[in-house]
Amino acid sequence: MAAYSVPPSEVLLSKRVQEMVLHGEEPLGPYICRSGEDDDEKEDIMDTSPIPIIDLNLLSSSTTSDNEREEELEKLESALSSWGCFQGIGHGIQTSFLDKIRQVSREFFKQPMEEKNKYAKSVDDFQGYGADPVPEQGQSLDWSDRLFLEVFPEDRREYNLWPQIPISFREVLEDYSEKMKMVTEITSKAMAKPDLVLGLKPHADGTGYTIILQDEVGLQVLKDGKWYTVPKDPTALFVLMGDQMEVMSNGIFKGLVHRVVSNSERDRISVAMFYTPELGKEIGPEDDLVNMDRPRIYKKVTDYAETHWKFYQRGLRALHTAHI
Repeated sequence: MAAYSVPPSEVLLSKRVQEMVLHGEEPLGPYICRSGEDDDEKEDIMDTSPIPIIDLNLLSSSTTSDNEREEELEKLESALSSWGCFQGIGHGIQTSFLDKIRQVSREFFKQPMEEKNKYAKSVDDFQGYGADPVPEQGQSLDWSDRLFLEVFPEDRREYNLWPQIPISFREVLEDYSEKMKMVTEITSKAMAKPDLVLGLKPHADGTGYTIILQDEVGLQVLKDGKWYTVPKDPTALFVLMGDQMEVMSNGIFKGLVHRVVSNSERDRISVAMFYTPELGKEIGPEDDLVNMDRPRIYKKVTDYAETHWKFYQRGLRALHTAHI
């Protein structure tokens, strides 16, 4: 196995992946650039994805019949307990607006490097433009650049890190954030339906899941030892459960293992909204979900997201730290 040395963090963080691509540099050393063409994995990749599709309108509309709503709730329960994800349709957001958020995101990343670096994050911070944070010796780095911004609660927004170009960026992102807030309310309430799904109370502080808006194929999810490609659907929102939801549901809902494969012919933009418990919030299995048939398998934890990130930096999953 070839050895490599990790440069100082300020060196790694100053060299953006997009810049390396433009200069024709290859993803050597610590960078992960999975093309989906690895011979030893081809047999484990399923091109045709049976990922569940959930109509959010049937869960929220006052005109939906009880039978239709219960049927969709049963589909949701099955999706989250077996897959840990679903493609959400019927969310009420116009496709033209989804195209707009994709467009402003792509316009930002097309800006010259000196313009994007105006919003660069510092070595120890999450918010801002850049790549992986402070690396450890032997750490793998993702072959991607990110613009990470907190949008809720509003007092945590650092507008100095919000791009001024394109001019519409702030307006579009604020509008998108409000629309996503409504989608999360629908999803959270559906997951909290007593008897039909979990019996959880709605969590106003976030419930440990992510909503992704894709522009190109590349996202893959792991189920039963096989990788499934999430199909491209410009009208859908891809919802996936995080580890926190698996902990809070006492293992009923599955935290989804996923990855992104690269394409040498085109770049890829995705807009991901992460919903996590607020800082300092203790989470653990709901008491109603612990019984003789399903003993408690997770303990209460605080600031799991921080623990998750430390393990993620080493290419590991942190869920075992919450196991009893």
